[in-house]
Amino acid sequence: MISLLIATALPVQDDAWSNIFKPPPNETTEEKRERLVRQQEAQRVSHEIDEGILESKKALEKKKKAVKVLLLGQAESGKSTMLRNFQLAFCPTYFHGEALIWKTIIQLNLIGSMKKLLSIVEEELEISSPRSRSPTGSTSTSLSDHHRRARMRLLPLLSMETNLTRQLLPEHYDPSRTPEICVRAGSGWKSVLERVTLERRAPPGGPQRRPMTSDGRSKDDPTLVLAASKDDIISLWEDEAIQGVLRRRGVCLEDTPGFFLNDTARIATINYEPTEEDIVRARLRTFGVEEHRFVQENGSEWYIYDVGGSRSMRPQWVPYFDDVQAIIFLAPLSFNQVLEEDKQVNRLEDSIYLWKEVCRNPLLARANIILFFNKMDILKKTLESGIMVQTYVPSYGRTPNDVENVTRYFKEKFRAYHKRLSPRPRTFFCHETSAIDTKATQAVLAGVRDGILRLHLEELNVI
Repeated sequence: MISLLIATALPVQDDAWSNIFKPPPNETTEEKRERLVRQQEAQRVSHEIDEGILESKKALEKKKKAVKVLLLGQAESGKSTMLRNFQLAFCPTYFHGEALIWKTIIQLNLIGSMKKLLSIVEEELEISSPRSRSPTGSTSTSLSDHHRRARMRLLPLLSMETNLTRQLLPEHYDPSRTPEICVRAGSGWKSVLERVTLERRAPPGGPQRRPMTSDGRSKDDPTLVLAASKDDIISLWEDEAIQGVLRRRGVCLEDTPGFFLNDTARIATINYEPTEEDIVRARLRTFGVEEHRFVQENGSEWYIYDVGGSRSMRPQWVPYFDDVQAIIFLAPLSFNQVLEEDKQVNRLEDSIYLWKEVCRNPLLARANIILFFNKMDILKKTLESGIMVQTYVPSYGRTPNDVENVTRYFKEKFRAYHKRLSPRPRTFFCHETSAIDTKATQAVLAGVRDGILRLHLEELNVI
């Protein structure tokens, strides 16, 4: 009976095509030829559609067997940096292949830090202007005309940043509403940036749409503009009066993501090539969810989802919850900082809130959650500066204010929520990392990768 069903199935399709392309009465030779051509084309398209459906089903089945990992955490927790560490550790060829793209991002990071510094200089100079002086004629700033002139010389950097950012974000770009460079996931920003970068290098004898230098570089190339501004950048950044202003205002640019001012002498040169550490440290804010596919050296296929962490993007996490094997949750112990998008919310409190939501989510009951206390270098620096945890977390009490005790205290807090809120028992994993320390982080990721893979294979009943 089965063979009969299979045997009679084929003529049904032939009959369908015959009905569609049934010759009309009194068909001419030319009309017949055209009808047969249309029939052949329709069958070809139908075959391509069938092949496409079959390939899609195969790809879907293959993806179901792949390891899927979700990177979660609030904005600026270091998710994208951790992703680049993963690429460097397990897909180095792909990582180094994007060096040209990240070179431009690093240059923009350097300009962005200088932009923040110039804004502070402008505010201080405004204080010393005649309109702002007190009745006695005294001023409350140590900056002078020397700093004013240095600021004026560096203003071209800002216009170059604006122009390049507008090329990356052509739709609705407003510099006043976008204080740092940011891109939308799936927008093809890497292709755009690669094209813009290559266009600044004119091929010999090729068309030149921009003013060019004698060595074939566009005069608006960030490499040239930065190299020309190097001495002014270093002079302004290392100026004692400027550093005094930053201390008085409590501004620590060194702790901001994508900080490269201390590396100006190396980066602001014509022949600059980014190091692995530079690429890992680079800051690029992303909106939405980015999917990254990796094939490990053992042939296993991985998908890592980098999810935007700002509050407005958190609802986008939900669709990626149902079939992930593991979640890497990044939680810097930033007990003395507030969210960029809501200055009333403490960063650490927000991380704990997110952690509780993830632990109790029923869609994640089978997923392993791996906690990363990231940016431990910043925690160490914060505690050594004398800032007390008890001031921000009264329950910390009189426990010693050092890295070891602070880490232990918060680890127990996260562990308790993990145990109490998880829908089913699961192991608590916690690691302490500084994502910009590539060697140490890669060692941690190697252990995490092996653990996730083993659990995944057990799930598939392979081991």
